[in-house]
Amino acid sequence: MAPPLPLIVLLMIHGVSSDDWGVSYSPSHICALKDSTVIMRCTYTYPTGHQIKEVFWTKGPIQEGVELLDLSEDTEYSQRLQYLGDKQQNCNIRLSHVTLKDSHMYYFRFTTDKDKWIGNPGVTLTVTDLQVESPERVTEGDSVNLRCKSSCALTDRATFIWYRNSQPLTERRDRNNELLLQSVRREDSGRYSCAVDGHTHISPAVQLNVMYPPKNVSVLMSGSGVIVEGDSVTLNCISDSNPPALNFSWFKENEPTAVGSGQSFSALQSGRFYCQAHNQHGSQRSDAVTVTVKG
Repeated sequence: MAPPLPLIVLLMIHGVSSDDWGVSYSPSHICALKDSTVIMRCTYTYPTGHQIKEVFWTKGPIQEGVELLDLSEDTEYSQRLQYLGDKQQNCNIRLSHVTLKDSHMYYFRFTTDKDKWIGNPGVTLTVTDLQVESPERVTEGDSVNLRCKSSCALTDRATFIWYRNSQPLTERRDRNNELLLQSVRREDSGRYSCAVDGHTHISPAVQLNVMYPPKNVSVLMSGSGVIVEGDSVTLNCISDSNPPALNFSWFKENEPTAVGSGQSFSALQSGRFYCQAHNQHGSQRSDAVTVTVKG
């Protein structure tokens, strides 16, 4: 039996090389937040005896026969791009205020006194904005997760900040990119947006609509409630609910069946009257008011 072949492990770094020529990007894929500043890290090598004459960055696509454009001379980049490298081995650049249109593959190109080289494939930059993912409607008492979404996983470690009605949420209820609302209340209704700590970009706001049964049901009475025989007093049922209550029932104390319906009720006789407001999430009754008929 032949002896086993030795295990050979090859360690590859991202970049391109040929003999002593090479360009390496680290990382090779960057996901950056809109309006942020990005540093593309890069190193390059070339044979001994060559002298660097020109260095610049360009963007794809690369087409044969088409001259490469130096980004520092491109009006879309010239005010935002800064070369941080040198003419030896470092080819880092900084690109500030990135926009969604900056999502491209970028390449480093250098020329020596004897030849030229481009690092292909380059470094891929994806610029993302933020979006809040939220259910449109929830019911009071539900547990809700709101997510701050991006189109790619941000390369830099991110701490997310949440806003309700443009005000930062002081209570810390976030987990990574999620805001946890346990047992939501009607006070949790509002427009929610998110951001990444240390960045200016804020997501568009999304409305969270918390549904709840009638609360604070009361009777509004026209006049003092004292009338003469033959007249009537109008009672109005007022409630706070979401969606608004559309069904109302009227009762006279100590009588088992309803004496009227609708948001308004005309009382013709003495007694204590109360209303009950209903929506699809529940109902609540008011305190009773007294109507007195004289004469």
